[in-house]
Amino acid sequence: MADMHFTKDHEWIRVADDIGIVGITEFAQEQLGDIVFVELPEKGAVFAKGEQAVVIESVKAASEAYAPVGGEIVEVNGMLEDQPETVNAEAEAGGWFFKIRITDPSELDSLLDEAAYKELTADA
Repeated sequence: MADMHFTKDHEWIRVADDIGIVGITEFAQEQLGDIVFVELPEKGAVFAKGEQAVVIESVKAASEAYAPVGGEIVEVNGMLEDQPETVNAEAEAGGWFFKIRITDPSELDSLLDEAAYKELTADA
C-alpha cells in the first residue's frame, strides 16, 4: 500500500518509492463544486514544495493546487483535459493531477496523515 499524505491546502500525495501521485482531496472538490477545466503542469517541469502547480476552474471559482513536495513532474493525467469532471467523481483516485519524482523525501514529514487531515476538515 502506498503511503498517503495531505496538505493543509487540501492536496494529497500517495507515495511509492520516490514517486508521488498528487491530486486534491474529496473535501476540496466538494468546496469547489463542478470542475470544468484543469490546467496541468508540463512534464519535466520542476517545482519547489508549496509552489503553484495546477489551476482548477469550477462553476463557482478558480483555484490552485500546489506541489506538496519539491520535485520533477514525470507524468500528467492528460485525461483531465477532456474530462475535468473526473476530479469531482474520483478526487482521490482517477482524478489525480500529476506524478512527481520527489527531490527530498524528508519534506513528506511536514505533511498531515489521514487522521490529522480528517481532524482539520471536521469542523469545516
